Amino acid sequence: MPEPDSVRRVVVVPLKNFADAKSRLREVLDEGDVEALTMRLARTVLAALEPLETVVVCDDDQVADFATECGVDVLRTPSRTLNGAVAHAYHAMDRYEQVIIVHGDLRSPEGLGRFQPGPGVTIVTDHHQRGTNVMALPTGLDFHFSYGANSAQLHQREAERLGVACTVTTDSPWRFDVDEPDDLESSPDSI
Repeated sequence: MPEPDSVRRVVVVPLKNFADAKSRLREVLDEGDVEALTMRLARTVLAALEPLETVVVCDDDQVADFATECGVDVLRTPSRTLNGAVAHAYHAMDRYEQVIIVHGDLRSPEGLGRFQPGPGVTIVTDHHQRGTNVMALPTGLDFHFSYGANSAQLHQREAERLGVACTVTTDSPWRFDVDEPDDLESSPDSI
């Protein structure tokens, strides 16, 4: 097994159309504020990923232009769902040994560019320990992505199904994402 720093890895960041993203936040913020917040969070995540090779997977021209302006590659996906987009990107990255999937709405993404997960599947949960904010996995698996409710447990079960070692981290600074109105109130300085 190669040393972690010699593993050929790529980061995939799935980004939804900014005009449609964060529907739960639209209950408490204006449309323009939600779009600006979504773009600011994504820009901060993409900057924190340097120097790792990063690809934004999307199905939207505005998001593709945004990613290009941020200096990262773009992979267009035919899928309009998060699971479909991530699966599409994962299978397209077979020239790498490891794919790291990072969500573009992390409040404190600092240090992501130095992330060197070990072999097997690594899951960084959200602060509720139910969602999957960051996940690393080797390429070439028949992995079924299950983003949505209880994705951390579903991804852990998927690793078990495949017989792949799985590490779950629940106390990472990357556990805080911005999905709900409460996420805005809990730390207004960080967003």
